[in-house]
Amino acid sequence: MALDEPAWWYPEGARRPLAGRILAPLGMLYGAIVKRRLQKPPSLVSPLPVICVGNFTLGGSGKTPLVREIVRRVRAAGRSPVVLTRGYGGRIVGPHAVRPGVDRGADVGDEPLLLASDAPVVVARDRAAGAAFTSAQHGAEAVIVMDDGMQNPTLAKTLTLAVVDARRRLGNGEVFPAGPLRAPYEFQKRLADAVIVVGHGTSEADERWLDAFRRDIAKPVLLARVAPVGETSWVAGRAVVAFAGIANPARFFALLQSLGADVVSTHAWGDHRLPAEAAARALLAEASALGAQLATTEKDLARLAGASGALGELRSAARALPIKMTLDAPDSVILDDLIGRALSNPLARMP
Repeated sequence: MALDEPAWWYPEGARRPLAGRILAPLGMLYGAIVKRRLQKPPSLVSPLPVICVGNFTLGGSGKTPLVREIVRRVRAAGRSPVVLTRGYGGRIVGPHAVRPGVDRGADVGDEPLLLASDAPVVVARDRAAGAAFTSAQHGAEAVIVMDDGMQNPTLAKTLTLAVVDARRRLGNGEVFPAGPLRAPYEFQKRLADAVIVVGHGTSEADERWLDAFRRDIAKPVLLARVAPVGETSWVAGRAVVAFAGIANPARFFALLQSLGADVVSTHAWGDHRLPAEAAARALLAEASALGAQLATTEKDLARLAGASGALGELRSAARALPIKMTLDAPDSVILDDLIGRALSNPLARMP
């Protein structure tokens, strides 16, 4: 969902803003509708293992890096991962096998193009139809890695992993539109078999929150971090004009600064969106005038694939900062164990 998040969804203090109080009844109604939909039995139980990566909230939490890490671990276990995604921002309904170098972001969305560099990707707004398509096309050794489907009831999941950003957490705890939750948290937490907390801090307040969260959710809670991959000297000490069309651009800008970049300006627009031609030309002109490097995310660079005009020039001039999700032992071992159990018994949901 392309969404401009209001700042009061993630308040610094405990005060509840007027907008949140006004929208709370709508949030209750929306949450009730989602709950009712999720209580329906799935329309398909696939013979293939289905590992679902989702989150409790709208917007960015680190799902895409986790999907890529699950793909890597499934392949290391000797199986063939296939990513199943809705294809946000694309026009194709599917089921459709993504064709790298042929499909564009306008066709299938930005995330499928990025994920297609790691594994075959199937775009399908009907996830059950996408799973059936995957089974027919890829055979019994395939493993479905379902991107952002925790609140989708049509396809039964073998293992569901919920991602939580350690800084944003659950926001103000309200259901959309009064807050970022996709449904009431007390209901949603029953959907997850384990939770991956990304970017956990080490302050006393961070530790208190984590302890309370572990007790409340009563599921395995694993700690992960997202870090750059490969050589990063191209940003260290360089003037950088940074741009991003993701749900949490501040995290990307902060990462550039942590690598020693002199971030002279930042530009952000809504999740899954492209800049306008005029904005692209302005970015190019600004970087040229300042002698700065244009830097963006892998997802944004994938979204610009096949673009022409100023957008095509922007893609050629910009560099993406590759990132990877990692888990330390023993959490890495626990994640492998959860995946292994899902692969060995695909038709049984994790206890």
